Amino acid sequence: MKILFTGGGTGGHLMPIIAVAEQIKLLLSATGEKHEFLFIGPESFFNEAVINFGMPVKKIRAYKLRRYWSVKTITEFINFPIGIIQSLWHVYWFMPDAVFAKGGYASFSVVFAAWVYRIPVIIHESDSVAGLANIISSKLANKVAIAYESAGAFFSPKKIVFTGNPIRKEILEGNKEEAGEEFSLKKNGLPVIFVIGGSQGSQKINEILLQSVQGIIAKAQIIHQCGIENYEEIREEIAGWSMPHLENYHVVPFLRENIRDAYAASDIIVSRAGANSISEIVSVGKPSILIPLPTSASDHQLKNAYYFSSRGAAVMLEEENLTPNLLYDTIFGVLENKEKQMQMIRAARALAMPDAAKNIAEEIIKLGK
Repeated sequence: MKILFTGGGTGGHLMPIIAVAEQIKLLLSATGEKHEFLFIGPESFFNEAVINFGMPVKKIRAYKLRRYWSVKTITEFINFPIGIIQSLWHVYWFMPDAVFAKGGYASFSVVFAAWVYRIPVIIHESDSVAGLANIISSKLANKVAIAYESAGAFFSPKKIVFTGNPIRKEILEGNKEEAGEEFSLKKNGLPVIFVIGGSQGSQKINEILLQSVQGIIAKAQIIHQCGIENYEEIREEIAGWSMPHLENYHVVPFLRENIRDAYAASDIIVSRAGANSISEIVSVGKPSILIPLPTSASDHQLKNAYYFSSRGAAVMLEEENLTPNLLYDTIFGVLENKEKQMQMIRAARALAMPDAAKNIAEEIIKLGK
């Protein structure tokens, strides 16, 4: 069976694609059926992970669908017809049995090409509020997989299947002991806080954390994923620090496979509220502090964070209210209240859908038959 994957260029699009591809491979292997995969999408830092998985990559131009006026709307428009032509070309020569589109503005061109060739398409909406690319693509798709019931309001009820958000099975295989070696964690009995800034990092989260780090590391250890672009600057800054307990602060640029060990070692996680990050956090059963990205389309991160905080799995802090004292108080408000911590762990586990990747893989295989 030939399966074509497409999506935006972020980790939130490509890591779930790998998770689904892994499950398709397992399901087809169990029946003795061969598989062939191809990914079509924009240039991305994460394409390397797709290639390492064993999936060829074809790059296309992508035109960002905007809900607002911008000069870039004009300058980027040339990419739209180019992306359509490239997609028609690549899809024709691969001619898959089914297409899985993970969303993002790059996916529409591929979905359109599949529709032209009458190839069945399933799209996946990971957020509580549907993205514009998926809303448009859904008109051409056969199925729409969703992770939140609220997202169903944006699509035809006849096409919807509730699957959850796919995560890589490796995420659940983290090792606390290995994390100690990888991140130079001390065996001092202090809790571990894992701060995730995303692949590019979050300037605001980095800023506030660095302002509050002296108080935090007196009572806890920190694993801080600061983002590749910010790493050298932060390393230079902390090189000039002379504060006590600095050995409890561990900064890394970006975690790939070993993020699972950081999850395993952590007692609480501070993160943006992207759908993929939250799905991984609840799947490993960790309490979290979610700080939604205020510029996310349709406030989807705010709505994601509200969904999980209202169900007791997370505490939501809005960026406009974020201060060093508030971050400190919120972290230790959870860590120093064991009953609250356990309630959040139970709530997170109850919201986890570890079989989401398998659910989606089964739907794709059904479409491709």
